[in-house]
Amino acid sequence: MTDGTTRLRLHNTLTRAKEDFVPIAADHVRMYVCGPTVYDYAHIGNARPVIVFDVLYRLLRHLYGAAHVTYVRNITDVDDKINARAARDFPDLPLNEAIRKVTEATNAQFQADVAALGCLEPDAQPRATEYIGEMKAMIDRLVAEGVAYVAEDHVLFSPSAMNARKGPRYGALSRRPLDEMLAGARVDVASYKRDEMDFVLWKPSKPGEPGWPSPAGIAVQGRPGWHIECSAMSMAKLLEPFGGGLRCDDPEKNVFDIHGGGIDLVFPHHENEIAQSCCALGTERMANVWMHNGFLQVEGRKMAKSEGNFVTINELLNTEKFGGRRWPGEVLRLAMLMTHYREPIDFSLRKLEEAEAVLAKWRRRAAGAETGAIEPVLLDALADDLDMASYFRLLSDADLAPGSLKAAAALVGLDLSELETEIDVADFVARRLAFIREKNWAEADRIRDELLAQGVQLKDGKDPATGERVTTWEVKR
Repeated sequence: MTDGTTRLRLHNTLTRAKEDFVPIAADHVRMYVCGPTVYDYAHIGNARPVIVFDVLYRLLRHLYGAAHVTYVRNITDVDDKINARAARDFPDLPLNEAIRKVTEATNAQFQADVAALGCLEPDAQPRATEYIGEMKAMIDRLVAEGVAYVAEDHVLFSPSAMNARKGPRYGALSRRPLDEMLAGARVDVASYKRDEMDFVLWKPSKPGEPGWPSPAGIAVQGRPGWHIECSAMSMAKLLEPFGGGLRCDDPEKNVFDIHGGGIDLVFPHHENEIAQSCCALGTERMANVWMHNGFLQVEGRKMAKSEGNFVTINELLNTEKFGGRRWPGEVLRLAMLMTHYREPIDFSLRKLEEAEAVLAKWRRRAAGAETGAIEPVLLDALADDLDMASYFRLLSDADLAPGSLKAAAALVGLDLSELETEIDVADFVARRLAFIREKNWAEADRIRDELLAQGVQLKDGKDPATGERVTTWEVKR
């Protein structure tokens, strides 16, 4: 448990305010974060919530003790996108067998990618297909409560029926009325819906698709909608008693501490999660604190394959697609953390090079030092809604003891234990010479200055035989 000296404050999307964090159970913090749909390589935008909530997880473990924190991040392994990818990649296999191949390979790649970014493994990573029973139990409860209905072998949730009841209101998280949400949402138009805003809890499976016996008395096999999956998995893993499942005798037991994800999930996904969970479990809220990280752009533009700037974590780590070189996972991590998690981030070559230079400085300062204690002022900065800007300014203070620098970097997943004795200067020099040939003096000077900040001084001259520009370098101590 926390010693009471550090005040943790988190911005709550539900209240639009920064609040003191007080766990429901004094000796156990519970956090759920929406995880990947495993049908393709994760792109760099997918990495942002993984890194952000890994930092929060590390901070919670530091404050409360590792044994007193449970972090759950789900794996969505039943989805239309998965079915389509399986049919495309393995057309000669039965669909269910093809789906297994896609989900197993994609999940293994995701786990390897985020580990390379320095992320700890969550305490639990439930797969949607393992919690179909819990989903069906919730759906049956919602039908019995009158907020869901059966139509043409589908089960749909009715936001208007929810808002006709006493209790929490649909739209409280996104703070928009139903007509505005409808105007800004992509909703499926279907004849069996009573209202356009109604969303699917369960739908019939097509021939050959994954399917399970349906809830609510439906005779044909079916599969869950996306939103009900997270409601059921968070319930199964985080409610008291842990793993106890559906409890209606004591609604206060049906709430957990923190729910996180990207800002794009506020509506409809998280709004729908709240609606399902509160109506099924008889609570006023699903989680006490809702946290969301901001959008990501690449070089000032929305990332999209059509823009030619779509880049995966794996490509950044293992290919020369971005900036003509491979990037260490710790550089990618620091670049993500240099912008406050709630702000939009422009993922750029310049940001990566800046992060690399900062890491090199910190490594030189921490070289040979034993890991020390984290100074209280550092913890206070990080505990103020993950204020990384203040945190990193303090880390860059020359007066900070090397041992404390090392410990503080480790707290946010950055390892300074080994000084990099070899700097890949040749790559920087080659790119600088290319800029000089293009007469792009600003970029050439930027690279020179960044290397100088890392302790590497460039010297320009001419090859006596050819007259061509040559650049040598030396390490300045």
